[in-house]
Amino acid sequence: MREAPGVPADYPARWWHWLDDGRIQCDLCPRECKLHADQRGACFVRERRGDAMLLSTYGRSSGFCIDPIEKKPLNHFYPGSSVLSFGTAGCNLACKFCQNWDISKSRDMDRLMDAAAPEQIAQAARHYGAASVAFTYNDPVIFAEYAIDTATACRARGVHTVAVTAGYISPAARAEFYAGIDAANVDLKAFSDDFYVRLTGAHLAPVLDTLVWLHHESKVWVEITALLIPGANDSPSEIKDMAAWIQRELGPDVPLHFTAFHPDFKLTDKPPTPPATLTMARRIARDAGLHHVYTGNVHDSEGGTTYCSACGVPLIVRDWYNIHLYQLDEHGCCNACGARLAGHFGKFEKPFGARRIPVHLGASPG
Repeated sequence: MREAPGVPADYPARWWHWLDDGRIQCDLCPRECKLHADQRGACFVRERRGDAMLLSTYGRSSGFCIDPIEKKPLNHFYPGSSVLSFGTAGCNLACKFCQNWDISKSRDMDRLMDAAAPEQIAQAARHYGAASVAFTYNDPVIFAEYAIDTATACRARGVHTVAVTAGYISPAARAEFYAGIDAANVDLKAFSDDFYVRLTGAHLAPVLDTLVWLHHESKVWVEITALLIPGANDSPSEIKDMAAWIQRELGPDVPLHFTAFHPDFKLTDKPPTPPATLTMARRIARDAGLHHVYTGNVHDSEGGTTYCSACGVPLIVRDWYNIHLYQLDEHGCCNACGARLAGHFGKFEKPFGARRIPVHLGASPG
């Protein structure tokens, strides 16, 4: 089992307190796991050892990869740029349809084949020309201490940080967790608490609370992903309710990505999402007043294109992760009418494209 140089194998965890019955309660997420000695939380990576809570995955990763930022997916956060992506192991949700279950549901710490301290990750991002570092593959909430320290190191080197998350975090921890995060894609898995309980082992309300807090109380750029599962969360009425809530509580400019499900993990009895369902969902959301609604995991040029909300011209034409047309200035303003597109933009050069480049950080890149 590899360890990052200078990083202890078991890292002291934050956000916990003693209970009167002698157990320790984890305060990181709404699960509030209450642990006896040598017990692990539902996420599997936060553990009571003696009289303390430890994080077993600090400094250790399931792997590092250079991706297009659009893969997160983020369409309004420095489009065309590259991002150094990594995750660890474990998860605080129990999604039966998990698309990364071999990582997020792993109970085998030997899957963590690479190791890097926060400063090394920030240095590697600069070395490989990545504009951002993304905490992804599994939920960064459960390795919050590692993510926070990495975000701090990245900010010191002028590298952005991105959280790809289910948004299942407690109010006690979220301000510190998101303090160094520049952008987040929050996976809104459904707009039904019954769905959350049956298929994720969690609840909807804390996720909505996180979204509202992020939009109104933080400087984090937010985009939302909704994976549509046939017969589970893809009804027109549920999609309409979700879109109406986003428009009302977050405003019309928060991008919403509808993505296609494929059978995996414990939900193999459902068929793949038909492209027509994504098209229908996009139409409903746009009719509800949302300006930027996308389709993902399918070839759909219209559903991948960013349009000016003022004059309607195509601003960024995409095919999956490839950008074929870019009509914004370096400030993110429409070349046709001058209206500013919501998001974060810079000088656009050659887009990174659809490449995926695995990298290893076991030794410093120099």
